Amino acid sequence: MSAVENESPNLVTIWLRLMKLRVIVLLQVTAICAILMHDILARKGAIDASSRDWMDTIFTSILVIIGGTLSAGGANAINMWYERDIDKGMKRTAKRPLPSGQISPIHVLIFGIVIALIGVGILWNIHWKAGFWSAFSVLFYVFIYTIWLKRRTPQNIVIGGAAGATPPLIGWAAAAAGGIESSNAFDLGSPIPWLLFLLIFLWTPPHFWALALFRGGEYGKVGIPMLPDVKGADRTLFESKIYCVLLVSLAVIPIIWNDYGLGISASILTAGLGIWYASTVWRINPTEDIDEKGRLPSAFSSFMNSLKYLALMFFGLVIVCMLPF
Repeated sequence: MSAVENESPNLVTIWLRLMKLRVIVLLQVTAICAILMHDILARKGAIDASSRDWMDTIFTSILVIIGGTLSAGGANAINMWYERDIDKGMKRTAKRPLPSGQISPIHVLIFGIVIALIGVGILWNIHWKAGFWSAFSVLFYVFIYTIWLKRRTPQNIVIGGAAGATPPLIGWAAAAAGGIESSNAFDLGSPIPWLLFLLIFLWTPPHFWALALFRGGEYGKVGIPMLPDVKGADRTLFESKIYCVLLVSLAVIPIIWNDYGLGISASILTAGLGIWYASTVWRINPTEDIDEKGRLPSAFSSFMNSLKYLALMFFGLVIVCMLPF
């Protein structure tokens, strides 16, 4: 083995790996899209909001990206600290900083707590509701999902998915900061961010179960009761299809909430993309041969398409908000 291969990465590189930045990118996309949707609809007069120009939009987006990345990255680091015993037993996680001995557990824990607090603080400074939902996400992900649910129930990702669905709430609350005076954290001045929350919440199980399917039992080997290992592939696909149907059914909500600036265009988008994504789940074949990388091809394809679906959905909704009707 060469000296280059033996060389350990520098501390900053290790910190970035602990934060799981590739996972965070999609979360931040949904938060920024929520900001854009709020500000576009506010300028059209479709929702009641304080006056905001494009510099306000850009400034808010920058702060949300920084705060959201730090808070989510901190939660991910704490997750790696807690799951270091199982990470070393799975091929896809064995080279993470803790299993590979690149950093000490206490360093990871302190790092995670510190940057999570900084991230929540930045968002709280924009508006307490943005900070509240950021803190909720961190605490829910660490204590409810990672510590309580993940090792106990095959429905772990269903309930735990609430943590990953909060970025649109955070982004919307940050954009609406000057116009939401209610003391109720659930009142964000519009039901639209809750539609965005539901999109991610219902998307998470089929997205994650496709990952568990194409990884072929890795979670089961380390004692994590993922649905495919506990109930089998057929049951997993059945439940995944239920969530896909629910995703498509969300198309009725923009029509019901037409007064808030979405309407039929958003319904067509939600139904169309939902049906397309559902078709990738329907095509998963648990009996097909694995590929040269040990993956179930149809499940891998559905997993990758799930990422495209969520990005296209949120970008599409931003475009819908720009339409004159």
